[in-house]
Amino acid sequence: MTQYEQVIDVMKNNGGYATLGFLNQKVDVSKWGSKTPFASIRGIVQNEKYFFKIKPGLWALKEFEKEVLSKFQLSEKSKIDKDVLFNHSYYQGLLIEIGNLKGYSTYIPPQDKNKKFLDKPLSSISRVETIFDFTFESIVNRAKTIDVIWFNERKLPYSFFEVEHSTDIQNSLLKFNDLQDFYSQFYIVGNVARQKEFNTKIGYGAFKDIKTRVKFIDYDFVSNLHTKSFELATIGNL
Repeated sequence: MTQYEQVIDVMKNNGGYATLGFLNQKVDVSKWGSKTPFASIRGIVQNEKYFFKIKPGLWALKEFEKEVLSKFQLSEKSKIDKDVLFNHSYYQGLLIEIGNLKGYSTYIPPQDKNKKFLDKPLSSISRVETIFDFTFESIVNRAKTIDVIWFNERKLPYSFFEVEHSTDIQNSLLKFNDLQDFYSQFYIVGNVARQKEFNTKIGYGAFKDIKTRVKFIDYDFVSNLHTKSFELATIGNL
């Protein structure tokens, strides 16, 4: 079986689409004889004869195009702009899978458990069903609304992520402000076009104590990190 055939076969078995991270994990590259097999996979999926891009880091087979577009309720006309579908829960799913690969206990809020990451509910990939009681109840109740939390082995919050597709970034910063006494990392995730808004609001006097601790990361960064995380995990198993 050629390299192309292997990638196509894995994608077919996944319903005709896959993230690059999934392909890096599932395609057997052990006999490829390449020093950069994952770069080869990235090159393969960019062949428009066989594949098309749904979103950065997410690809589908041309022969499954109608089925995939129908599955995700996309039209041929709108498939270039998929912000409506692939925004909040999609990036929550990527962050959860990255956290899982890094060995963290991953949490999402109760109201998001049935939201979909591609074709599966977020609850099926997050590792923590109920948030850990890591401090006073009032603070835990505040934290349980955060979009994604990575907990370390001591059941303490390592990283907090708020995915801001269209809602007010200031609300997320207020949550982070309430959680500032924890030795945790804080991230706002959004379209790169919203970074200017983030820079303005994190500069407000109310957030002076967390200004240097909150980072903005854009969607492409998360997609690329997801791919790289699977590459590193797969290399460790070769």
